Amino acid sequence: MAICINIFFCVFISSLLLSVSGQGCNTFTFSQKRLYSTCNSLPKLTASLHWNYSPSNSTVDLAFRALQSSGGWIAWGLNPTGSGMPGAQTLVASMGSSDGRAIKAYTTPITNKAPDMAEGNLSFPVSDLTGEYRNGVMTIFAKITVPNGQTRFNHLWQVSMSISNGVPVGHPFTGDNILSLGTVDFKSGALSSSGNSGIRRRNIHGTLNVVGWGFLMPIGVIIARYVKIFSFADPLWFYLHVTFQCSAYVLGVAGWATGMKLGSESHGNHHATHRNIGIALFCFATLQVTALLLRPKKSDKYRIYWNVYHHSVGYLIVILSIVNIVKGLNILNPAEKWKYAYISTISTLGGVALVLEIVTWVVVCKAKSRISEKTNAGVIHHGPHPHSHSLVWQPRN
Repeated sequence: MAICINIFFCVFISSLLLSVSGQGCNTFTFSQKRLYSTCNSLPKLTASLHWNYSPSNSTVDLAFRALQSSGGWIAWGLNPTGSGMPGAQTLVASMGSSDGRAIKAYTTPITNKAPDMAEGNLSFPVSDLTGEYRNGVMTIFAKITVPNGQTRFNHLWQVSMSISNGVPVGHPFTGDNILSLGTVDFKSGALSSSGNSGIRRRNIHGTLNVVGWGFLMPIGVIIARYVKIFSFADPLWFYLHVTFQCSAYVLGVAGWATGMKLGSESHGNHHATHRNIGIALFCFATLQVTALLLRPKKSDKYRIYWNVYHHSVGYLIVILSIVNIVKGLNILNPAEKWKYAYISTISTLGGVALVLEIVTWVVVCKAKSRISEKTNAGVIHHGPHPHSHSLVWQPRN
């Protein structure tokens, strides 16, 4: 008997949980007895999308609703030509009067990431456009004719309190406000979020560049400049230098390619300075790697010119890397701790380089002084004495 009661209780609780989890946006009721066969709770900004799709005439009768105060605005749109804001065909709703009752709904095409939100025609027909505000929820109703009978689109939605003279003027570029985009299929009812995917790809782009250009590349330069003067490190320093630089190049090129792909998908905002520095960085780094194949022998009279070129371009790459990484961090706008982490890391490497610069110059000066003393005494050894110190100056070439 107890077993039967336990089984019944488990079945009852499971049914109750399934019922509650299945309710979601289906529990919403709309004015004028509007009913929608499909609905999805959107993953960001406490919003949902409801619709009826008619394949015979390629129309979608829809409602977009979002939690919002009476002083704000909401928007939902399709982007038939790309993803994100530029190119989006948008429905907007906001309070059209100061009494907090009348709501204005209109259409606006988005052409860039700083739109004026002015009223304008969309690239596809829109009818029955109205807005409603009840119980802290703002809703847009509309019927749209999807272009070319297409059913799957990139879509985006927004909620903001920024209004000037009754006109929406912008939204925060942080948190859920930059993650509120995805794809919707009006025929199958499938909906997915792409905001996290975009952020993840930008983070991958930034991580590859920071580790490659911003960390491994400076270490490779430090090894080549300071470690090589110690005789015990020859030829180990050279192999370490090549390993660090080649690893930095591989990661940096992967980060550069990811950035170029992100830029091609971002219509209207390519961060021109960041992009151009990245292209220059890629070109100089590729030139450096290629130049290794053309390095003259130490005895060649042209070796000094190659050294000047190689050192100059190497330092230029490090400088461009640091500048572009800082610009990239400002674009990505991560948590402050990541900016501080990179600044601390590069400052530490700079401090190490400064200490090594002092140490190596002391070693070099002492070595030159010993050679000068031996020359003046008429005794020049053609190699280190078996019991001499292990630090022997090697020319920087």
